[in-house]
Amino acid sequence: MLTRAFLAAAGLFAASAAFAQTKVPFALDWKFEGPSAPYFAAIDNGHFAEEGLEVTIEAGSGSVQTIPKIATGAFPIGFGDINSVIKFLDQNPGAPVTAVMMVYDKPPFAIVGRKSLGVSGPADLEGKVLGAPPPDGAWAQWPVFVDETGIDASTVTVEPVGFPTREPMLAEGNVAAITGFSFSSVVNLKRLGVPGDDISNILMADHGLQLYGNAILVNTDWAAENGETIEKFLRAVAKGWQDVKANPAMGIEALVKRNPAADPALEQERLQMALDQNVATAFVMANGMGDIDAARMDAALGQLAKTYEFQNEPDASLYFTDTYLPDGGFKLN
Repeated sequence: MLTRAFLAAAGLFAASAAFAQTKVPFALDWKFEGPSAPYFAAIDNGHFAEEGLEVTIEAGSGSVQTIPKIATGAFPIGFGDINSVIKFLDQNPGAPVTAVMMVYDKPPFAIVGRKSLGVSGPADLEGKVLGAPPPDGAWAQWPVFVDETGIDASTVTVEPVGFPTREPMLAEGNVAAITGFSFSSVVNLKRLGVPGDDISNILMADHGLQLYGNAILVNTDWAAENGETIEKFLRAVAKGWQDVKANPAMGIEALVKRNPAADPALEQERLQMALDQNVATAFVMANGMGDIDAARMDAALGQLAKTYEFQNEPDASLYFTDTYLPDGGFKLN
């Protein structure tokens, strides 16, 4: 009888604990690919549950689509490009959305070329054909990239291409380089049969671009009433990134559960590229993950002003807050 009473009490405790979990829907910026593995790892390894959170994750179709989902309250929290947030807030003053944790300390904006077509570095783009989708985030930074590298843009032939045809055109040799996200275009080219040693990955952040990349975003109206939930969410996310940094294959297992069509080897390579180039940067390893440098943000806003005409005076405090971060950010090592 005592055993039955104990088991019954344990069952009631488990049920009440489960009932007490806070449901948090989370909107990604893109499909379930390698760089989204940390969020699934945080679910499978129990980090969200330990914080009393029940998190569901929805795929996206780009930051431009994800940000309004958060601003309207359809999702309380999401993941998207902070540069798109800056423009959105400039066009929609007072909209309730801001970034609370920087994830891509370096943005994945890149020029991806083929060495066999004569493109190994920025100067090699002169006299070549560059394929660029007009809405592409990397293409938007082209004027800054040109300024910082000193290349003669007048000698570059820009070919407008669609997102689905971008990598195939480069694989077929119809263009010598393309603009895009580094970890997307490089892996997509390999899937199309282009040898890895023939691909040049020219990360704009390594050539003068000061912009930040993707961050955890929140609806500020919701945040005003749920600050503790945000802190819990960010702690669990940081643990997910720590997990996949230590064991990328485990993260990909969590990803493939949600996207069985994914190629595990290619998605692990995509995840590793994001870790090496965008997340675990020298700044992050020295200063922690999540926060930003105020001077760099000012420089980034100055560079954005070269490619975007602000309707209002830029104000960094509108775009990012460290309110929900621990002192020193989250350690990845």
